[in-house]
Amino acid sequence: MASIAKIARRTFLIGSAAIVGGVAFGAYYVSRPAPNPLKPGEGEAALNPFVLIDQNGVTLFAPRAEMGQGVKTSWAALIAEELDVELDQVRVLHGPAAKAYYNSAFMADALPGKGYDTSNFKHSIGEALGHLGKVLSLHGTGGSTSMKDGFKRMRLAGASARETLKQAAAERLGLSRSQFSTANGAVIAPDGTAIPYADLAMEAAKLEPVEADLRRKSAWRLIGKSQPRLDMVEKATGTAEFGIDVRLPGMKFAALRMNPRQGSGMKGFDASAASAMPGVEKVIDMGAGVAVVASNTWLAMQAVEAIEVEWEDAPYPPETDQVFARIAEAFDDEPNSVMRDDGNADQRPEGATELTAEYQVPYLAHATMEPMNATALLERDKLTVWCGNQMPTFTQSKCAAEAGLESEQADIRTTYLGGGFGRRVEFDYAVLATRVAKAMPGVPVQLTWSREEDMRHDMYRPGAMARMRGAVKDGQAVLLDGKVAAASPTHQAMQRLAGFTPSGPDKVHVEGFFNPPYAIPNFRMAGHLSDVQIPIGFWRSVGNSFNAFFVESFIDEMAHAASTDPMDFRLGLARQEWAPAAGVLEAVKEMSGWTGQTPEGTGRGVAMCYSFGTPVAEVIEVVEEEGSIRIAKAWIACDMGQAVDPEIVKAQMFGGMAYGLSAACFGEITFSDGAAEQGNFPDYDALRMHTMPETEVQVLETQAHMGGAGEPGTPPAAPALANALFDLTGKRARQLPLMHMFDLLI
Repeated sequence: MASIAKIARRTFLIGSAAIVGGVAFGAYYVSRPAPNPLKPGEGEAALNPFVLIDQNGVTLFAPRAEMGQGVKTSWAALIAEELDVELDQVRVLHGPAAKAYYNSAFMADALPGKGYDTSNFKHSIGEALGHLGKVLSLHGTGGSTSMKDGFKRMRLAGASARETLKQAAAERLGLSRSQFSTANGAVIAPDGTAIPYADLAMEAAKLEPVEADLRRKSAWRLIGKSQPRLDMVEKATGTAEFGIDVRLPGMKFAALRMNPRQGSGMKGFDASAASAMPGVEKVIDMGAGVAVVASNTWLAMQAVEAIEVEWEDAPYPPETDQVFARIAEAFDDEPNSVMRDDGNADQRPEGATELTAEYQVPYLAHATMEPMNATALLERDKLTVWCGNQMPTFTQSKCAAEAGLESEQADIRTTYLGGGFGRRVEFDYAVLATRVAKAMPGVPVQLTWSREEDMRHDMYRPGAMARMRGAVKDGQAVLLDGKVAAASPTHQAMQRLAGFTPSGPDKVHVEGFFNPPYAIPNFRMAGHLSDVQIPIGFWRSVGNSFNAFFVESFIDEMAHAASTDPMDFRLGLARQEWAPAAGVLEAVKEMSGWTGQTPEGTGRGVAMCYSFGTPVAEVIEVVEEEGSIRIAKAWIACDMGQAVDPEIVKAQMFGGMAYGLSAACFGEITFSDGAAEQGNFPDYDALRMHTMPETEVQVLETQAHMGGAGEPGTPPAAPALANALFDLTGKRARQLPLMHMFDLLI
C-alpha cells in the first residue's frame, strides 16, 4: 500500500492493489476534507478515498478491519446499493492508515446521557461531533461502530459515483444527465445503449463529483436483505491472508519471552544455550524480555524457552486475593462518577423489603484464536508492518516512533484479523515486531507470540466488584443503589494510545451500570476507580461485560424478593422507561414460550442489557444431564434499528453470546507471584460445539437510530445463565466463573 503523505485530493493508490486506469468516487461531506491517501500513477485518478472504478469493476477501500463481523460484505452492500452494481462486482480492500478513514461514530458515544434517551437533535450533535475523529486521526474499528459510521457515508459515496458517471455520459452524448439511468455497472442511454462504468471512468475523473440524494428505503435492493459473505470463499479455501499467513522473500521468524510480571523488566539473562541451537540467527534484548530470530517459528519458540532469565518483581499485588483487596479499597474513596441519581436513594422506603448483595468477576483474557503477531521490514528510511490491527493510524505512529521515523515513513498493511475483541486495538505486538526488525535491517521478520506468551501478556478485562442495595414493594422495584469498583480500561488504553488520561467521569467504567432502561423511582449508581496497575484494556463490550452481570443478577434477586416472575418484573420496569427494551424482552418471552414455570431438571434465566445503542435480551435454558449441567437452549432478541444484513446481525448476536457464555463458565485470569497462572486453552476453556446451546435469534428494527451489533450480544449472557442456574438449583452465583460453583458439562 502507499505511504501516507500530504497529497492532493485527486490522487490514486497503486501498489499491491495493482489497479490501472481507474477512477475513484465518493462524497466526503465535511468542511475541510482530510487528504486522500491514494497515490496516483500515470493515467490514474481518484476523487475520493473510498471507491475506485476500473476495468476490473468496483473496488471499495474499507477502513474498518474484517475480524469475522462481516464488515466487508455490509460496506460493499452500502456502496453497491447506490452505485447500481451487484455485490459480486465489488472487490474490498482495507485502506492504508490515514486520517481520511477516521471513524465518525467513535465520538458520539462520549456525549452525556444514558444513550437510549438520545433525541433527534442530540443524535445530530453526535454526528457533528464525529468529525473530531478526523482531527484526532481516529482510524479504527471498535465500539460496534462500523455500520453506524459507514451507513450514510458509503451510500453517499456510491450515489456520488453513480451521478458523476451519468454526467460523464451526458457530456459525451450532449444530453442531460436526467435522461440517463444506471443498472448492473453501466450507464443506460435514452436509446437503451449500456455504457460500462469502466468506459466512462477517465472522463468522469475530469469532473467535479456530483453530490447526489440517497435513494428511498422502498427502492433498496440489497440493504436490509442478507447477502453472501464476500470473505467466505477465501476463508473456506484457506486463501485468506491473516497476519500469521504473511510470507515474504527472505523472511525470518521470531519468538519472544517478556516478563510475566507485566510492567517490569529483566535483571539479566543467559542466552548461551539458545545461541548454540542450529538455525538460530540472533538473540535480541527486548528491554523487558528477549527475542530469538530463527529459520522457522517453532525453532524460535524452542530457543527462546532455553534462555535463562531473571525477572524483576511485579509493580502490583502479586496474588489474586491481594489484587481484589486493592480493588475493594476503591469503595472507600469518593466515586469517580454518579451518572444516575434519580429520586432519593438514601431513603428506606416504608413497608418495602430491602436486600443487599456483593458480586465479583475476574480478570479475563481476550484469547483470540490467532495469537498476537506482526511482520516488520525496516529499510533505511521506510518501515513496513503487516498485521491484523484495529487502529491503523495509532499502530503506524507507534511503530514509526520505535523505528526512529516519522509516521509518514511507516506503511501499515492491515490483514484479516483472527479475532480482535478489543485486543488488537493495542499496538504492542506491532511495536515489538518493529524492535526485532531494527536488529535485522533489510530482512522481513515475522514475530509470533506463543499462546502462553499471548495469554500472559494481555491487556485484560479488569477484575471488578459491586455492592448492591435494593428495595421492592407491592411486586415493584422502588430502589436500586449500586457501587462498582474496577480499574479503568479507558484511562490505561488512552495513556498507551495517546499519552494522556481523560479527566472527568469515566462513562465506559459504568456503562451498563448507570443506564439500564428500567424505570425505578430511586435509582443511584456510582463508579469507583481502582489503581491496580495490572494492564487492562477494551474487552468485548467493555464495562457492560461485568456491569450487566451485576445489575441483571441483582434485578433477578429483586424479582424473587418481590415474589414476581423475573420476566414480568423486567417487563414492568422496561415498559415504563423505553419501548425497544420492553420489545426485546417481549420477543424472547414469546420465542422461548416463557411461562415462569420450568419442569423438574430444567432451569431458565433471562437478562437484558442496553449497550452500544442496542438493547439485547437473552433467555438461557439449562438441564441436568447425567450428573452435570448442560446449556441446552438460548433465545436472543435485539433491536439495533436498521439492520443492513439481518443474517450478519444474527451471527454477531450468536457469537457475542457464545463469547460471553465461555467467559461466564470458564474464563478467569488469576495471579501467583505476580504472573498470570493461565497460559493456554486447557486452563482457559471455552464452549465447544457439543456444549453450545441450540440458539434462535430475532432481529427487531423499531429504533429510529442505528445501534451496534458486534458487542451487545455478550453482556446478557453471563447473568442469563447464572439466573437459569439459580432457577435449576436454588443456588445464587455472585461470582464468576460458574465452573467453581456448578458441575458444568465440558
